[in-house]
Parts: sequence; structure tokens; C-alpha cells
Amino acid sequence: MNDLASTAAPGRTVCGPAVRDALRRAAPALTAYAAIRLLGVVVLAVWSAANGKSWHTLLSARWDALWYTRVAEQGYGYSVQLANGDVHSNLAFFPLLPWLERGLSALLPLSAADAGMIVAWTASLGAAWALYATGERLHGPRAGVALAALWAALPVGIVQSMAYSESLFTALAAWAVYCVLTGRWVWAGVLASLAGLTRPVGAAVVAAVWITAAVTVWNERAGGVGLRAALGGRHRGMLLGVLIAPLGWCGFFLWVGARQGSLTGYLDVQGGWGNGFDGGMAFASFIGDLLSGPAFAAGLGLLIGVALVIWLYVRGVRTGQPLPLLVYGGAVLLLALTAKGYFGSKPRLMLPAYPLLLPLAVGLARLRPARSCLVIGVVTVGSALYGAFWLNGSGPP
Repeated sequence: MNDLASTAAPGRTVCGPAVRDALRRAAPALTAYAAIRLLGVVVLAVWSAANGKSWHTLLSARWDALWYTRVAEQGYGYSVQLANGDVHSNLAFFPLLPWLERGLSALLPLSAADAGMIVAWTASLGAAWALYATGERLHGPRAGVALAALWAALPVGIVQSMAYSESLFTALAAWAVYCVLTGRWVWAGVLASLAGLTRPVGAAVVAAVWITAAVTVWNERAGGVGLRAALGGRHRGMLLGVLIAPLGWCGFFLWVGARQGSLTGYLDVQGGWGNGFDGGMAFASFIGDLLSGPAFAAGLGLLIGVALVIWLYVRGVRTGQPLPLLVYGGAVLLLALTAKGYFGSKPRLMLPAYPLLLPLAVGLARLRPARSCLVIGVVTVGSALYGAFWLNGSGPP
């Protein structure tokens, strides 16, 4: 078993040499990831200069990045009331990224905005490492490299380089799921809790920990192991991880509720932003309006995109993808597709759903290296051009 998990028993700290060996194996994936993202930033810089805009500002000081920076600098409590009466409160933004921005800017001569961008760039490499480790464990090194490269070259991959929370969340989520795969339950719980302090979709990581643990215990009981025995011994770490996992997400949810004077306070805050869950009705209506109007091509493209991600998930189920990946990826996909509001941001909301890319990574790994590199190269160029076009537009990603 040639991966990080093979160097120590579940629940035991991995020693320095093992980490260095794992990093050495991941070096090709990290190099490919960094090269793809560097091209995206260079193309953005050239495109932005041609439009009289700053690539640095686009990455660090626009849209959600400004809200995170304000939380880092001034704390919570800021809100804006729109002409229609809606209230946009910064309580909608989870605290881990602003905390890191504040801490880093206090230690180094950096603005909070620049600190946020550094966190995102560093975390994105951490996410790429976790994706490589996952692909390597399940399908071999080439699949691991392909998975990291495909994630970097997503059409919305430029978000990974922005002072947004997607890169930080994906790094924490991917390592948490990897720890579940390798039986490191306490680490899985800690990372899931941190992911829950990063984005609302942290609930998907908690679900992966909880459901996998429940199925593990159920299977052992079905095999004749008693409940006390199933929860004892080597599974004490599992129980601790299960208890730790929801602390971050639930803690912030309850804190906002207490601050707002209502148990549903966080949902009320999101409602002020026009966000919520309606089973996908609003999103379906949005696509229907596009298909029935002059923006038919955009509606068709969006419909094809939704069909593709659903197909990729089904493909993962049919090929026997491990349960933690299926639960996590399915939950991220479900939450993204059933949320109302900000329909143009749907691709960004699905960015952390990296398990959807695993079937494609396996397919690329089976090609000859030259063909695999050609495919990734073409996708990379398309991603860089689309990212530059996207961020130079008028609306937020």
C-alpha cells in the first residue's frame, strides 16, 4: 500500500521521513498543479492589463474577498441594506479564512487581502496534495497526478487563486476524507471541524465522517461483532472523531443564532442574501427561462453541465468509489444544485466536489502519457482563457 497511510497504524502520528517520502511522491502532481494555476494567473494578468484592470485586485479585493477582508479587519457586525429591503450581513461568511487573514497580516507586512490570497495559494497546493494522495491510493500515481491536474484546470479553476475560501475548504475537506479512507478518525474529525468553520458546505464533510463510521459499525455488527465491541478498542478513535467533526459547523451556526436571537439565525442571514434551499426549483426555473428566451445557448450549456456532473457522480457510484468520497461528493453536489440564488455561482459552489473528477482521472491515467498530457494541456488553455474572461466580467464568480 504505497501511500501516506501505509507508514503508520491508524490514529498514530506520521513521522517526518514518511511525510517527506509522501511529498516526494506527490511532487509531479504539485508541479503540474502549480504550472496550470500559474498559466491561469499569467493569462489573467495579460487580459486584465488589456482591459485596464488589475489582476491583483481581481484576485484579492473584489466580491466575496472584500467581505472576508472586512471580517478580518473589523470583525462581525457589518451589513448593507439594499433598495429592495434585503440585508446583506457579513455573518453569512464563516470565520476560518478571516481568522487566518488577520493572523498572517499581524505576523507579516501584508494587508488582510494579500494574506487571504497567500492562504488560498498555499491551501490550493495542500488540496492538490490531498487529491494526489487520494488518486494514488485508489488507482495509482498516474491517476493521482491526473486528479490534481484536472482540478487545477477546471473552467472555474481561477477561483482557487482568489482570496476566497474554496481552496482552504477543499484542502481541509480532501484531507479529512482521506483520513477517513485510511482510518485516521481523530484527524478526520479535527479536519472536518475546521472545514465546518470555513464554508456552509462543511456539513458535507461531517456527513462523510458520520455515515462512513455508522456503516463501518453496522457492517461489523452484521459480521457478528457486538455493539460494545464495535465501539470499543480500535474504534474509540472513530467515536472521538465522530464527536469532534460537527463542532466547527455547529459552533458557528449556533453562535450566529445566539447573536441574532433565533435558532435559525444563520438561515435568516442567508435569506437576506437571497440564499436558501428549495429542492432546486428556483434553479430549474432559471434554466427554463434561459431555454425559452434569447439566451437559449447559455441555458443549453448550463443544462448540459448539470447533466455532466450528475453523470460523473453516477459513474463514481457504478465504479465502486469508496463510501466517504460518494457521501462527500454527493452532498456537495446536492447542496449546490438545490440552493436558490446566485445561479451564476453554481460552478464555483461545486468546485470542492473533487470526487466527481475521479472517473475522468482514471480514464486519463489509462492513456499513453503523451495523449494524457495533450488532453490536460488543451483543457488548461481553455481554463486559463475562460478564467480571465470570467473575472474581467461585471458579476461575481
